[in-house]
Amino acid sequence: MTESHPIFDTFIFDLDGTILDTMPDLIHVTNETLTHFGYPTHTDAAIHSFVGDGAQRLIYRALPEGTPEAVCAEALEYWKALYPQTGHARTRHYAHMPETLAELKARGCKLAVLSNKYEGGVKDVIPRFLPDLFEVLHGECEGIPRKPDPTGLLRTIQELGSAPEHTAYVGDSAGDMRVAHNAGTYAIGVDWGYNPVSTLVEAQAGAIISDPAQLLEFARA
Repeated sequence: MTESHPIFDTFIFDLDGTILDTMPDLIHVTNETLTHFGYPTHTDAAIHSFVGDGAQRLIYRALPEGTPEAVCAEALEYWKALYPQTGHARTRHYAHMPETLAELKARGCKLAVLSNKYEGGVKDVIPRFLPDLFEVLHGECEGIPRKPDPTGLLRTIQELGSAPEHTAYVGDSAGDMRVAHNAGTYAIGVDWGYNPVSTLVEAQAGAIISDPAQLLEFARA
């Protein structure tokens, strides 16, 4: 980052790999689902490679090629039902994230989450780990397609009563950087997530940070 940064009063965050490390639970719930349906499980690295485009893509990628559509749909519903029951035991917030978010809120910044995780999962996990910090929580649902489609980000900005030019979108993937550009917001990449920093550079991140506290440099005092 340079010494001079643009200043924003609205910060919208990706979830998995950005504010919470949910990967251990995603791995556990996915393999539990595969076992329930009698399919082989995957290594941690394989499931890691399936993550990032929502629960449906995760399950469909994890199931064997050629699995009937009806079984895929049933497995997805099983996964969604299992996740709230067992999908939080291994999840942790990243270091310095709670205090950084609290400071942003104390400065009067508007905070929200927009994730490719299904909306029910977003609204379940965030209050468990980071309660009372975000004004708006959204995941993939009817009316909000997966990123990098900007529809959900623009809707979230509107619900916050803000504007794209006042907004920074923070995430760990190329898709996060692309949705920021597509919506006319500033793209901030994080280097602690699930994707190589090179992908953030290639997707033209406006800045790449190594600690959540660095977000304060982009916020009004």
